[in-house]
Parts: sequence; C-alpha cells; structure tokens
Amino acid sequence: MKRVLILLLVALMVFTLAACGGGSSGAADTGSATADADNPAGASGASEEPAATPVKVGFIYIGAIDDGGYTQAQHAGTEALKEALGDKVETAYLEGIDDTNTQAAQDAAKQLIDQGCSVIIGTSFGFGEGLFELAESGDYDDIIFLHFSGSNINDTNFGNYFGAMEEPRYLTGIIAGMQTETNKIGYVAAYPYTEVKIGINALALGAQSVNPDATVQVVYINSWYDPAAEKAAAEALLAQGCDVIAQHADTPGPQIAAASAGKLCIGYNLDNSGLEGLEDAFLTAPTWHHDVFLVPTIQAIIDGTWTPESYYGSLADGYVDLAPLTANVTEEAKAKVAEVRAQFEAGEPVFVGPIEDNAGNVVVAEGESLDRAGIWSMEYLVKGVTASE
Repeated sequence: MKRVLILLLVALMVFTLAACGGGSSGAADTGSATADADNPAGASGASEEPAATPVKVGFIYIGAIDDGGYTQAQHAGTEALKEALGDKVETAYLEGIDDTNTQAAQDAAKQLIDQGCSVIIGTSFGFGEGLFELAESGDYDDIIFLHFSGSNINDTNFGNYFGAMEEPRYLTGIIAGMQTETNKIGYVAAYPYTEVKIGINALALGAQSVNPDATVQVVYINSWYDPAAEKAAAEALLAQGCDVIAQHADTPGPQIAAASAGKLCIGYNLDNSGLEGLEDAFLTAPTWHHDVFLVPTIQAIIDGTWTPESYYGSLADGYVDLAPLTANVTEEAKAKVAEVRAQFEAGEPVFVGPIEDNAGNVVVAEGESLDRAGIWSMEYLVKGVTASE
C-alpha cells in the first residue's frame, strides 16, 4: 500500500512541475535557460513567449510581376516590405486581374482572404469599387483594405494611398522641353482620367517653363496595360514628328519604340536605363517607392494603431522619385532639374497661375496655385496639349 501511495505522489509532483513550466500552446520551448542576476535559478525560469502570428498581406495586381513597368514596381514594394518586417509579415499575390471587372476584384480578394490574408491591397484604380463594396458589406469587418490611386475611405477598415506624381512628371517635362529638337513631345496615355491628365499637364508645364514653344501630343490607348497598343501609340506619335516619348502606361513598349526610331524616351514606374536597346534613348522616369507607404502602414496594423487614411506621398518623403538621370540628359537639363526639385521638396506647388487650358480659358489665375483638392479636380488639358482618343 505504501508503494502505491509513493507512486501516486511522485506522479502528482511530475504533473505539477510540467504544468508550471509549459506554455498553453503546447509547443516545445527551444530556448536555453541560463543563470543570471535576475534569474539565479537558471533552468527553473519561465519559457520564452511564442512568436506572434505574422500578419498576412494579399496584393491584387493588374499585370505580371515582371512586366518591366507598373506591376513590377508594385511588386518591388512588396518585396521591400518583406525584407523590412521579416517574420512579422507574410505576403501573397494574384497577377493579371482584370481591373475593369468589379466581380474579378472581389473574387481575387476573397481568394486571398481564404488563404489567410487579413490585409487586402488593390494596386490598380479599377479594383477600388469592388473592394470598397466588400469592406462596407459587413461580412469583412475584420479585414483591412488598402487601395492605390482611388479616393474611397471609411472610418474602420478601408484606406487609400497615392503620391504627388505631378512633381517628378514636371521635372521630366523640363528635360523633354530642353532636349526636344522638333518641339513635339509625345505622350502615350492610358485613359482620359483625372490622374492621367494631371501627369500630362505637369509634364507640359515643365516643358514650357524652359521652352515656351514645346507642345505635347497625347494618344490615349484606353487601357492601363496593353503592351502592343502602348508601342503602337508611340510609333504613331513618332510618325508625327515627336522626338521625345513619355508615357502613362504600364510597360516599356513606348520606350522601345522611341529607341528603335533613334529618339529619346522618358519611362514610367521603373528605372529602365539598363534595358537592352535603350542605352542611347532612355533619359529618366518618374518612379514609385511603395515601401515608403507599405512598411509603416503594415507596422501600424501589426501594432494595432492603424486607422484609415488618405496618404499622398511626395518627393520630400521619397514615395515618388526620379530614376537617376542618364548620360543622355544634358548637363544644363540636370542642373535645372536639381534646382526645381529642391523647390518642390521645400513645399513649392507644381501648378502655379497663370495657367490656361487648351481652349484658352484661364483655369488657374495669376498669383494662385492648386492644392491637392484642386489638382484632383483637373478635368482639362493645358495650353499646348492636343489629344486623340
């Protein structure tokens, strides 16, 4: 009988010690216990706390991550996010999602949510309405939605982000205006949408600030992503005498067309100076650094301090930038760009009156300038710009 009692007491002691030393997750404690001033007992101290579950972020892309332009720049931000936050974050993405189809955006978001994503990021304008419907539906209140380039926002789980791309666009206009020989600058544009018109107008005003005779000819392709149409539009502009080609379209097609014709090009989204065939043509490109927004935003989500915002990054904070000016840019143009860039970084506005539209109407009076709201009310093209749709 004594032997039975002794065995029962031993078993009870073992169970008690195990309960005191184990974590509630049941995972093995791989940390080593060492004696120190605060824990002289060493091995008898508490186990390390288990690592927090990483936040999983899902990205919806309109193109391919190696498209040489827009989506590749978006994905570079995703990769930089992973590098910055390490094991605190996981990412997933879907490529080639049609941004003209609300249902496609919603299906992509639901697929990513089913994969465990608690943050959904739509990286093209057309994804906005579909994602906002999900956020407002009441079925996804525990999901955070972020949308690039749109204006939708709520008080709980939907924010938007974009940047003052008009700043680097104006700087590229300075280069184009100083280096065109025909005074004809070509511009391959996606849609006649406010965002696109802002960029066209900024480039045109930059060009005219150094060359009053400079004009900008625009061809809309009515698509954000259409490599063949982008290249064909550039070829049409070159045939009209344009000798510098700029773009608001997703791929390097317009740049390739310009280089093939022996003319100059200004890219978009990425620094394509190293792309084969562009060595003698590429000048620079307005670029995005999406990690400047993504890293602090996802960190705030992890910390539980995030609230919806409408972020608008700038040259000053590094969210928008210019690709390094190549040897194809003249020293005179480089100096002028540096001068005006410093003004923008100090807070000087881009759109300063007097400004006329291409119908001869004064749209910004002398002594006035446009703030963000005024810029995003822009539904006109400025003097010196012609467009064919």
